[in-house]
Amino acid sequence: MSAFANIMLGGIFHAAVLFLVAAGLQLVFGVQKIVNLACGSLYALGAYFGITAWTAAAAAGAPNWMLLPVMLLAGIVIGCVGPFIERLIRFVYDRDESFQLLLTFALVLMFQDVFRFMWGANPRSLDSGYLVYGKLAIGDFSVPTYNLMVIAAAIIAAIGVGMFLQRTNYGRILRATAENRGMAEALGVDVRTVYTVVFTVGAMLGTVAGALVIPTSAASLDMAIEFVIEAFAVVVIGGLGSMRGALAGALIVGLIRALAIVYYPEFEVLAIYVIVIAVLLLRPAGLFGKPA
Repeated sequence: MSAFANIMLGGIFHAAVLFLVAAGLQLVFGVQKIVNLACGSLYALGAYFGITAWTAAAAAGAPNWMLLPVMLLAGIVIGCVGPFIERLIRFVYDRDESFQLLLTFALVLMFQDVFRFMWGANPRSLDSGYLVYGKLAIGDFSVPTYNLMVIAAAIIAAIGVGMFLQRTNYGRILRATAENRGMAEALGVDVRTVYTVVFTVGAMLGTVAGALVIPTSAASLDMAIEFVIEAFAVVVIGGLGSMRGALAGALIVGLIRALAIVYYPEFEVLAIYVIVIAVLLLRPAGLFGKPA
């Protein structure tokens, strides 16, 4: 029983990280109608920068309990690259999706070279373990406290984004722009600024996810491609442009992946794409997506 609970919590931890990236992807598509393949690179950027930030903080004498705050801050700070990237993709607004895919895939390749130049080709990880916060143990069941803190951070982010979109005036402007850009412009909304804000928030969600996960794993040049595949599986399952879909899709992918790794590791990726194919056949718009 405790082994099964550990598997489930491992899956929820992965789902929490996956949700942050997928939420950024959904937000950008929902408002800007851009399919951003570079979301995986932003995740990897957060991971690499998190290593640099914690190494610098530890060298300056930061206590171990500062690990999580430093990771969060690192993800937010490096997420400020969002406006510069958004400036690049302005050229493909209102153009065919193939241009968007080509440009954002080019960004993936460019980021990969930047990572190789700045951090080297070998995988990088933190020397300090994430077990500095200890473990929560109940009988035979135990889980690193850091994992629970990351899950809590993702839940807070989900609630925060939801409340921002539903309860604030700026959130209403974003939703109005997503529904009808021309009408929003006619009513005086500065759509260019809205797009910059949305892309920056989406980028920060990705970089924060990368920074949070790095104490538990290594950063490598392949992580951007590997993660973007899972993020798009989440989007297909949940429905493009739906935040509730991102949450549900992340949970499904995270749990399926965790179970497959333990019981049938050879089918880790296959198991996820069986679900994706089933959703495409039975509900092409995704579980929470709107039919075109």
